[in-house]
Amino acid sequence: MLELGVKMLLAYLLGSVMGALVVGQARGVDIRELGSGNAGGTNALRTQGFAFAFGVVVIDVGKALLAVGVLPGLAIPGIGHDPVVARDWLVVACAAAVVAGHVWPIYYEFRGGKGAATLIGALAILTPIAMLPALAAWLVVVLLSGYVGLATMTAAVALPLAIVLMEQPLPVPLVAYTLAMTALIVWTHRANIARMRAGNEHRVRRLWLLRPRDGGR
Repeated sequence: MLELGVKMLLAYLLGSVMGALVVGQARGVDIRELGSGNAGGTNALRTQGFAFAFGVVVIDVGKALLAVGVLPGLAIPGIGHDPVVARDWLVVACAAAVVAGHVWPIYYEFRGGKGAATLIGALAILTPIAMLPALAAWLVVVLLSGYVGLATMTAAVALPLAIVLMEQPLPVPLVAYTLAMTALIVWTHRANIARMRAGNEHRVRRLWLLRPRDGGR
């Protein structure tokens, strides 16, 4: 169990490296004080532009690729590989820890992002095939509604469903992970849900096909 605990801790610390705040420090801005206040790629794009947002996404996806693709198999001196810990559960535990680090980063007073980009990086290693229907669901919802938050939540819900339908035998650790991440993504988007209910949520007008002729909100 020592290997599990150490690698989850390392994944969490890696996840706590926030792309928006690292790039923001280089630019002299705190993204959490701008726009929606979220330290994520969407708010970075909206308030700082494409180049800033691209750097954010590279860091937030990249740290998940390392935490899920490299860390579980890494030989740590003095730790070794624990035969009691199943490798598939170790991988999803590291995947959960890196997303948790992004949402609650220890380096930044536990004020992080919503976890979507980091989750994408983790899924690119865990189940790239299930990402396709999830991305399709995201695109359809954005095109029909203009709401990025709603599209992200819909894609998260689609993930475990896609895994159940597309992957046999059923990968129980992966299903458990995606169900937990779906709940987390919905929770981190609770402010978006409140703004949608109030009618003042921002829409991506360039992608919103069904917008009113006056451009909508």
